[in-house]
Amino acid sequence: MRQAAPVANAVGLAAGYALDTLLGDPRRWHPVAGFGRAAGALERRVYRPDRSAGAAFTALAVGAPVLLGAAATIATRRHPVARAVLVAAGTWTVLGGRTLRHEATVMGRALRDGDLPAARHRLGHLCGRDPSALDEPELARATVESVAENTSDAVVAPLLWGAVAGLPGLLGYRAANTLDAMVGHRSPRYARFGTPAARLDDLLNLVPARVTGLLTVALAPSGHGDRDRAWRVWRRDRNDHPSPNAGQCEAAMAGALGVRLGGRNVYFGRSEVRPFLGDGPRPEGRHLKRAARISGAVGLAALGLAVAYPLTVGRLVSAAGRRVLGGGRGSAS
Repeated sequence: MRQAAPVANAVGLAAGYALDTLLGDPRRWHPVAGFGRAAGALERRVYRPDRSAGAAFTALAVGAPVLLGAAATIATRRHPVARAVLVAAGTWTVLGGRTLRHEATVMGRALRDGDLPAARHRLGHLCGRDPSALDEPELARATVESVAENTSDAVVAPLLWGAVAGLPGLLGYRAANTLDAMVGHRSPRYARFGTPAARLDDLLNLVPARVTGLLTVALAPSGHGDRDRAWRVWRRDRNDHPSPNAGQCEAAMAGALGVRLGGRNVYFGRSEVRPFLGDGPRPEGRHLKRAARISGAVGLAALGLAVAYPLTVGRLVSAAGRRVLGGGRGSAS
């Protein structure tokens, strides 16, 4: 049964990715939306404008899905088919690759048609910027940046955490990422309360964001991009972004598409100025389809890494852990 568990996890990840590719997000009763409502109710009960309350909130809100995933993993340790089904369902629930690519395609179509009102209305599906005064280059920039960052957040990171930690990794990562979207942004209410959630999300994305950047560089030709330019821009600009992770993805995408990202972002009630990433012109509607293609290629490559891990490195790690524990028991007796 120990040998069957890695296979079950790998099969579940692949099946969940296929479900997301074919069906996209569930249109009704989405578990992530349900988690968001539950987390919102918990926030209202424990909120105080300090970090200790935020840490307790984060621990409870992330710990519950992790414990649920761990319980399901233990319950299915002798039932590999049931394990694969649960991992597939969890993977489908937490991935958002098809929806991300669809939104980029719809936005690109609206911009190419010159329909700015439709494009401004659509931007809310991708990010929280105020679209009311944005022109085509700014709408296209916001979309490219969102596609680049969310390729990591909604595809690569959940797959990698699912590969490393199975169902608890899938559910725990999505919970942390959802909390960051809810309370991790800078605002008077969440300046201190949201810090633990934001830092946890940063930590969980350190490796996935860099994997995303490297895969974007490697797969730039899938979107008719230049791999050498993507590599050069990624190495030069990736650490200029205020986020420790978003710049990894956005710099690589800027180089792959040959565009310049960054600038002033206007949100509802606040604005931020981001450093420029890349050397080319501002993005246009025609770049969005290319960004979506690169995102899809990166997601497929990340799936390959995620499926391979439980069958290779994961088995070696598990075997080493069993030997260490077995040796410890033997010496104690």
